[in-house]
Amino acid sequence: MTAASVRTGLADEAELTRRSYYLASAPEMAASPPLAGSECADVCVVGGGLAGLSAALELRARGFSVVVLEGMQIGWGASGRNGGQVIVGHANDQPYVDQLGLSDAKRAWDISVEGTDLIRQRIKDYAIDCDYVPGWLYLAVNQRKAKSLRESFEFNRDKFAYSDQTWIAPDSIGQWISSPRFYAGFHDARSGHLHPLKYTRGLANAAIAAGAKIFENSRATEITRGANPVVRTATGEVRCRYIVLAGNCYLGKLVPEIDTRIMPVGTYVVASNPLSPELAASLTRDRTAVCDSNFILDYFRPSNDNRLIFGGRVSYSTMTPIDLDNSMRARMLKVFPQLGEGVKVDYSWGGFVDITMNRAPDFGRVADNIYYLQGFSGHGLALTGIAGKLVAETIAGQAERFDLYARLKHFPFPGGKLLRTPALVLGMLWYQLRDLI
Repeated sequence: MTAASVRTGLADEAELTRRSYYLASAPEMAASPPLAGSECADVCVVGGGLAGLSAALELRARGFSVVVLEGMQIGWGASGRNGGQVIVGHANDQPYVDQLGLSDAKRAWDISVEGTDLIRQRIKDYAIDCDYVPGWLYLAVNQRKAKSLRESFEFNRDKFAYSDQTWIAPDSIGQWISSPRFYAGFHDARSGHLHPLKYTRGLANAAIAAGAKIFENSRATEITRGANPVVRTATGEVRCRYIVLAGNCYLGKLVPEIDTRIMPVGTYVVASNPLSPELAASLTRDRTAVCDSNFILDYFRPSNDNRLIFGGRVSYSTMTPIDLDNSMRARMLKVFPQLGEGVKVDYSWGGFVDITMNRAPDFGRVADNIYYLQGFSGHGLALTGIAGKLVAETIAGQAERFDLYARLKHFPFPGGKLLRTPALVLGMLWYQLRDLI
């Protein structure tokens, strides 16, 4: 499946978007018009999600004029539909150590930590009401997986000098989560969770207030490269000095040289009916978010109105999984059987995230004045924000931190356009079997 082929599933994805709890519970945002005619700006940002909006904010703070082109509506993609977990680190930190060495791997880790701090600072600076709650649990379902998780915990502590994580032994797990499913794990006090669509819309409002121009329903269809590049849509064009591509897996054929380095992956989330405040508070200590360490993982958290937000069910197809509500409800009950027959699924939604082969984010250039940010691989809430800051630093003349990430090597998914999805599905089946052992 190529990034362009995601569009074959957009109708299905749009239907899921309409069933989103986030969409139902976020305050309305004033619509921005489509691009009409010609605009000129220092920077054209393609993509009105968290990475693009973060770049717009940081560029405006540095005095650049900015136009943001969003193909649908602000937060329509992964930025407004994800699990809401703000997590330190990367989906896979091993490539950093292997390719960059320990010292620079620690620098990248510290940048990810700054990304979580940046979210909290922006919530404060722009008065964004997005239900932020500190704390995150990373848990193993058995002794074998706990051994691997313990090694990661000790590596973060000893090699990255990260002290905000606390190990939870098997005899203490019940103090952190009321579930029979988990064996051990760790708590991260610096990570947390929030309502992602409220936060994304808050960033957009902040960017507009700072002077950025945002155009919705303005999908970029063509880029003319050169010293003064042009980005075209069906109804207009933006003439600029720099381009920032932050379109997740929706860029299609705009940048074919990086298209095959990411894979669009469907991930799905449900929201339960409101639980009693007492029951919701009893599920996790301090209403902390949770993710398990399985390769085919579950992730969940309580919402501000006492629902259980529960995600997982990764899919490598553009089609929505069959019987999504009931299958996700069964997974909820496996984790929290005390919810009983009274728990229902009020909302279910999903969409595509972009993953790389090595699960490390892919930042770089396709020309001296065209930058891209992609491959956040499930850690997008924190990394998108700091990615926008790094690309703004680079355009302003300080590229050292951006180039740290750009040094990472990324490879196309195997199998070409026709076979890479079936090959990945077979790989996922193998990991599912491993998770069961």
